[in-house]
Amino acid sequence: MLKILMTLFRGAAAAAEEDVLDRHALLILDQQIREVAAGVERSKRAFAVAIAQDGAEAQRLDKLAQRIADLEERAVAALAGGREDLAAEAAEAIAALESERAAMTEAREAFAEEAKRLKRSVGDATRRLSELERGRRVAQAAEAVRRLREGRLRPGSSQVTALAEAEATLRRLREKQAEDAAAESALDAFDAETGSVSVAEKLEAAGFGRRTKPSAAEVLERLKQRAAAATPTA
Repeated sequence: MLKILMTLFRGAAAAAEEDVLDRHALLILDQQIREVAAGVERSKRAFAVAIAQDGAEAQRLDKLAQRIADLEERAVAALAGGREDLAAEAAEAIAALESERAAMTEAREAFAEEAKRLKRSVGDATRRLSELERGRRVAQAAEAVRRLREGRLRPGSSQVTALAEAEATLRRLREKQAEDAAAESALDAFDAETGSVSVAEKLEAAGFGRRTKPSAAEVLERLKQRAAAATPTA
């Protein structure tokens, strides 16, 4: 019995853990991405520092080579001048410098191989981080759609109520706009029929007052006069 209860307890704990992970997956993913990004940034800075130090080491090697060349030149001059004792001291110093140069060269070669590995590692981490960030954006959009659908499926949810109220408001707005447009058209028609301009046109058409627009008869009479004037007299 105790074994069964322990199994049930572990099962319930695992289910609760999975439920927490599901409900807060985006939040957890955000934090994980921040931690990964911070780690990648630290790796980049460490790699940059290592490259700078290797550059300084290269300068030290150049100076070491210059010292060795200078000592060799001076030792040759000492031998030519009969000062083998000074030449021997120079040779001892040159041997020590050459040992140091060999150790530095070996260390730089080892660093070059390690630097290649580190560069590949940082590049791979940067690429995977970019993929994570893109995936996070997609997951965020999908989660927003999922919640919207979930709200539609859940009866009585505030989201459903808000959507319904917004749709009702839009319908009322469109109905009011249609009513206003109809009223404006009717008012324009009424003004056209009852306005002073319309009355003046009616009086003019009945023959009262001066004409403001030419009639067809007047145009025809004018054309006849022009035709008569253009006809040559016998």
